[in-house]
Amino acid sequence: MTSHSPLADSTPQSPVVATARRARAAAAEIAPLPRSAKDAALLAIADALEARTDEIVAANAQDVDRARAAGTSETVIDRLTLTPERVAAIASDVRDVAALPDPVGEVVRGSTLPNGIDLRQVRVPLGVVGIIYEARPNVTVDAAALCLKSGNAVLLRGSSSAYASNTALVGVLRDAVEQAQLPADAVQLVPGESRDSVRELMRARGLVDVLIPRGGASLIRTVVEESTVPVIETGTGNCHVYVDAQTDLAMAVDILINSKAQRPSVCNAAETLLVHQDVAADFLPLALDALAEAGVTVHADERVAAYAAGSKATVVPATEEDWETEYLSYDIAAAVVDSLDVAVRHIREWSSGHTEVIVTTSQAAARRFTQLVDSTTVTVNASTRFTDGGQFGFGAEIGISTQKLHARGPMGLPELTSTKYIVTGDGHTR
Repeated sequence: MTSHSPLADSTPQSPVVATARRARAAAAEIAPLPRSAKDAALLAIADALEARTDEIVAANAQDVDRARAAGTSETVIDRLTLTPERVAAIASDVRDVAALPDPVGEVVRGSTLPNGIDLRQVRVPLGVVGIIYEARPNVTVDAAALCLKSGNAVLLRGSSSAYASNTALVGVLRDAVEQAQLPADAVQLVPGESRDSVRELMRARGLVDVLIPRGGASLIRTVVEESTVPVIETGTGNCHVYVDAQTDLAMAVDILINSKAQRPSVCNAAETLLVHQDVAADFLPLALDALAEAGVTVHADERVAAYAAGSKATVVPATEEDWETEYLSYDIAAAVVDSLDVAVRHIREWSSGHTEVIVTTSQAAARRFTQLVDSTTVTVNASTRFTDGGQFGFGAEIGISTQKLHARGPMGLPELTSTKYIVTGDGHTR
C-alpha cells in the first residue's frame, strides 16, 4: 500500500492546494538562483512599494475603517495601520535584506575524510514556507523579502482584518518579482478569508515544507496542535524587566518605560516588572510616577501597591492571570521579590520564553541571571525592545521563535534554510 501524497493527486484541487502547487514549482525555480538575481527582485520590490505607496495606503484605510467600525482596540489598529512613512520604512527594510549575505550555499562544515571523500554540509532553502499571521501587513513584505532572499517560495495567509492591505501589497510584490524575471508565484496570497483556507494550508503536507505562525497565543496554539505540516513555533511575548538590588535608578526607570510604553502592541514589549525588595522603596515611587506619565495601568501585588500612595499611578490588584498575560496594551503586572533567585523562579513559571531583562550594576548578578534564565533572549541593562531581527542586524525578521529546535529567537535568513550534505568521491566504493 502506498501513502497518499498531494503531489501525486490528479483529482481537481481546491484553490488553496492549487496555490501551493504553483508555489512548489516556483520554489524549484528560485532555489538555484544566484544572489544577484534575488537581490534584483528585492530592490525592485522596494522601488515598487515606494512608487505605489498611495495605492497601498488607500487599501489599508479600508481595513482600518472596518476595524474601527467593529470596535477594534487602538493597539490592534496601530499594528494594522500603514502610513506613507511606514511604507517607506518597510521599503528600507527590504533594501537592508538585499544587502545581507546570501545564506544559500554557505558551507556549515566540511572536511576530507580519511578515505579521500570530500564531505560538505551546505545551506539550502527550506522550499515552500507558509506564514499564518494576524493584523500586521508589514509582515507580508518582511516575510516575502526574507523568503526570496533565502531562495524560498512563500504562501501568505494574513487575517481577514488586513485582507485589503495584504491583497494590495502582494499585488505590488508579484509585479515587482515578475519585472525582475523571477516567477511571480514565488509570492502568493493564500486564497480565502475563512478558517477553512487556514485549515487546508495546515494540512498541505508534501506541498508546504514548513509553517510559521505569527500572532497571539490562540493562533499559535491552533497551528501547532492542528497542523500536519512541520511548524516553527513563534511565541507570545510575556517579557519581564527585573530591577536588581544593586542598580542605577534612573537607568532602570528609562529601561522600564522604553520596554513597556515605546510601543506596547508588539511582542517584545515588557509585560511584567519585578523589583528586588532592597531597592523597592527607592525605585518604585519613581517607577510608578513614570508609568503614570506614560499612561500605563499597573496590576500590582500588595507590596507594590503599598508604594502607590501619593503616586499618580493607576494601580489595580494583580491576579494569577496577570502574571501570564501578554497585554499588548498600556498595562503591566508588577511584583516585589525577595531575591534574584525568586525573580528567576517567577520568570521560569510565568514567562513565555521570549525576552527577560535585568537592570543591575552587579556583574555577579548579571552573570547569574543570564545563566539561570532560559528564554530566547536574556538582556543586561537594555530594553526588551531590542529583541528584533532588525535591531540584531539580521534585516527584517520572519518572527521570534520561542522553541528550541532549529531556530530560536529572532529568525533571520539562516533560519529560513535547511542543510544538505554533498559527498564527492573518485570512484569510491564501500
